[in-house]
Amino acid sequence: MSERTIQRVLLIVLDGLGVGALPDAQAYGDLGSNTLAHVAEAVGGLQLPNLQRLGFGHIGEFAGLARVSEPDACFGKMAELSKGKDTTVGHWELAGLVTERPFPTYPNGFPAELIGAFEKAIGRKTLGNRPASGTAIIAELGDEHVRSGAPIVYTSADSVFQLAAHEDVVPVEELYTMCREARRLLRPPHQVARVIARPFSGEPGRFVRTPNRRDFSLEPPSPTLLDLLKTAGYPVVGIGKIEDIFRGRGLTRAIHAATNREGMLETSRVLETVPRGLIFVNLVEFDMLYGHRKDAQGYAQALTDFDHWLPGMLGALRQGDLFCLTGDHGNDPLMPGTDHSREYVPLLAYGPRLARGVNLGVRESLADLGQTVADALQVKRLPWGESFLDSLTLG
Repeated sequence: MSERTIQRVLLIVLDGLGVGALPDAQAYGDLGSNTLAHVAEAVGGLQLPNLQRLGFGHIGEFAGLARVSEPDACFGKMAELSKGKDTTVGHWELAGLVTERPFPTYPNGFPAELIGAFEKAIGRKTLGNRPASGTAIIAELGDEHVRSGAPIVYTSADSVFQLAAHEDVVPVEELYTMCREARRLLRPPHQVARVIARPFSGEPGRFVRTPNRRDFSLEPPSPTLLDLLKTAGYPVVGIGKIEDIFRGRGLTRAIHAATNREGMLETSRVLETVPRGLIFVNLVEFDMLYGHRKDAQGYAQALTDFDHWLPGMLGALRQGDLFCLTGDHGNDPLMPGTDHSREYVPLLAYGPRLARGVNLGVRESLADLGQTVADALQVKRLPWGESFLDSLTLG
């Protein structure tokens, strides 16, 4: 492009929003998964008029979402090339980094020598050390934890080391310090993607997780879109879990948001004050509260809340803006288990001066979106992905 048409990109990730099983889903135990279709079916059809107007109904068959004749946005869906189906690999791929070797998982818990080293480092014994639902293992072992002071270690089908503790027994900052020790000890071959602090509160029989969750991810092994944009002098603002996912790399500003509502509020504020660069948003409740907890009704309500927010956000976009909406993996609440699902993710791209109603097709990689942002803001090409910017640009 001879003239810079786009000065600012807003990229919003609805964490855990999948739109159908990938061809290799069976290898992940996810054959038949389709997060959005199953949520729509469970609630008797979704009412999302603003997403429908943008063209969401053209991405797949979702009860309640019609295919409008003239969508306001360009639309498609993207496959994940990376080996895995978790938040880290999904976001890294969106930023142009494909994970070719899967991170380790622990279906039988972590090795005794690793747990022993961790207990020595933190000066406490631990409980659990097995795959589990977070709410279930807190309900099961929370009383013993409160009595003994031993934090609860657990994992899942994803590459995670999770550490749960009551905030009155282990203060949040101390729990974060323990997680940093775990991150230090989890070296190859036990280099898990994320160490997650899972603080909780309440009385026995009524334990609840608090908003003070914190992720301690691996640092990306090579430069991402965020690094390239920051080096080029652009503001790069991360909202939600973005700072944790990228270990702070490539950001000029980080804003943590524990809920979708907070994330949307902060996004609206940043749109008023940051006129150029990248605003990268993760809205976590779709995955954390509703997918993992098998709550299709809650998932549908969260989509409805997001849809209600959209008109105000779209009205705040400027002439040189590009808004992109996607997911990072699936989390189908109607499938067995409580873990992520290997799915396509949706793709919407909209801008006041950009093309409308273009079918972007089935993209081979989430990195196509990162490459498009790099192309739009005219920075160095990423090693993965094919830009679709030409399909968005009028004239």
